[in-house]
Amino acid sequence: MKKHCLLFSTFLLTAAPYFAQAADFAVDPAHSSVGFNIKHLVVANVNGNFSDFTGTLSLDEKDFTKSKLNFVVKTDSISTANNKRDEHLRSPDFFDTKKFPESTFASTSIKSAGKDKYTVEGDLTLHGVTQKTKFNLVSLGKVKDAYGVEKHIFQATTELKRKDFNLTYNAPLESGGMVLGENVKVTIDVQVAPKTVAAK
Repeated sequence: MKKHCLLFSTFLLTAAPYFAQAADFAVDPAHSSVGFNIKHLVVANVNGNFSDFTGTLSLDEKDFTKSKLNFVVKTDSISTANNKRDEHLRSPDFFDTKKFPESTFASTSIKSAGKDKYTVEGDLTLHGVTQKTKFNLVSLGKVKDAYGVEKHIFQATTELKRKDFNLTYNAPLESGGMVLGENVKVTIDVQVAPKTVAAK
């Protein structure tokens, strides 16, 4: 019995540094944003954002590629600064937010792409469809805010094809082409703080 206890204690002591590497962080929504950009009338752009979202990051500061992240966006919180258009975007023609109230992302791998740059691959679920999706992520460093809380700052970008998520609504223009572009550029800027602090 003593031998087993000694072996178990040795395991805990040697494994402790490994387990201590990962720390749990939460997205600070007050200082983060989820934005998108899509072509409109062939040459113009329409910008929008989602204002209701949450995210968690299990951060390994020694090796970021071992980190894990999850993100949830409430699709009903979409805004393009035009109420009539926003209601249309919430309708079954587009996001159908009553049927699909959330869009989620869960990372499956993180690979280095240069200094402070990473490729994050994971499962993105949108409009009831799940697709493997890659984000280009940049670590912008860590700083202490005005309250002494140390935050890590990141920016993630990707480009999505609407048809991959069955978002196919469009309308032809008299001059040729379609009202909406097929690709959507997504930019996510986040600050993350320790969960114990974010929960207060």
